[in-house]
Amino acid sequence: MSVEANKATLRRVAEEVFNKGDLSVIAELIAPNYVYHSPFGEFKGPDGFTQFVAMTRNAFPDVDMKIDKMVAEGDKLAALLTFRGTFKGKFGDAEPTGKQINMTMAYFYRFEGGKEVEATPFSDMLTFYQQLGIPIPQQ
Repeated sequence: MSVEANKATLRRVAEEVFNKGDLSVIAELIAPNYVYHSPFGEFKGPDGFTQFVAMTRNAFPDVDMKIDKMVAEGDKLAALLTFRGTFKGKFGDAEPTGKQINMTMAYFYRFEGGKEVEATPFSDMLTFYQQLGIPIPQQ
């Protein structure tokens, strides 16, 4: 698939899946061998991705994921995203605080056949915990 097709796939993931909560399109966008290397653990395949999206949307029902910039070459894509939302539901072990988050994250993606097959985020997790008013996990 083309670089433009991969960018279009990522736009659909952000807009249709995260922002609108349309989980029915995940099979069209996420490869069977997908892996998301999240700070909260790995999520594998379309089912794992669906679980992550559901957890995110439950915790942040007003989630707004905006793609600020994308750069792509071949099957690789890098994106700068802004994540906004209000912490209204449990996220992992963290109880909701009602606080808002406005956070910029960088993601690196790999695509196969027009589907997202791997995602690796880089974000300031200290900002995540501080903005949400939740304790920083201890190692």
